[in-house]
Amino acid sequence: MERVTFVVESTGERLGCLLNPETLQITRAAGVRARRVVTGLLTGTTTSDDPLLYTGGGRTELVLDLLFDVGIAGSTIQSTDVRDLTRSLWNLAESSPTAAGSPPPVVRFLWGKSWNIPGVVSAVAERLEQFGPDGSPARSWLRMRFVRVNDSNGDAGSPMHGTALAATSAGPDEELLHQVVGGGGDDPGSGERLPDIAFLYYGDPSAWRLIADANGIDDPSAVAPGSVLRIPPAPASGGGL
Repeated sequence: MERVTFVVESTGERLGCLLNPETLQITRAAGVRARRVVTGLLTGTTTSDDPLLYTGGGRTELVLDLLFDVGIAGSTIQSTDVRDLTRSLWNLAESSPTAAGSPPPVVRFLWGKSWNIPGVVSAVAERLEQFGPDGSPARSWLRMRFVRVNDSNGDAGSPMHGTALAATSAGPDEELLHQVVGGGGDDPGSGERLPDIAFLYYGDPSAWRLIADANGIDDPSAVAPGSVLRIPPAPASGGGL
C-alpha cells in the first residue's frame, strides 16, 4: 500500500488515503468516432473500414483502488465509522443541486514524484468491512474512476507525469520546478506545506529544509498558491538533512 493525496483545487482541501498500486489501471480513448448520417452509420460495400470522424480531444481515465481504515494513523478525522473518511470523495462525484450543468470540482491526484494529475471523479463504488455492534463499518475498499482534465495552464500533460512545470523526470543531479497548488493551512489562500512537497519529491517530509533553503523561505507552514519553487536534487544517501 502507498500513501496518496487528493487536493481539491477550489478549496485546498486535502484527502489522504492508501492506494493499492498492484491494481492501478489507466485507459486512453482518442477523439475518434464512426461517421454517421441521419439513417445511421456512414458505410458502404466498397470500403473495408467504416469512415471515421476525428473530433480531437479524447479521454484518459484512471481506475484507483483505495483503502480507508479508522485504525490507520495520520487521519485528520477521528471516527469509528469509516464512511466519515470516504464521504468527501463521494461528494466529489455528486452533482450540485443548485447549479444544473455545473462541472464537478477539479481534484489533483498526488503520488510520489511522478503523479500530479488534475481530474474529476466520475464514479465511486465502496465495499465496507469490519462492522461494529452498532453497524458502523471500520474499513472501506473504495474504487474510483478518475478522468483527467486539462491543467490550469491549458496543457493536459502526460498520464505518467503531470507535475505542472517539470518537463522531464529528474535524475539524481537535476533540479525541478514545482508550481504550488492551493491547500495546506487554515487560511484558504495558503498553499501546500513544504513538508508535503518534500514528501512528494523525496519521500521524506523532513527534507523540507532543502526546498526552503533553495528558495529563501523562512516559514515552512504554507506557500502562496501559484508560487514556483526550485526543487533541488535529493541528497546523497546517508548525507542527512
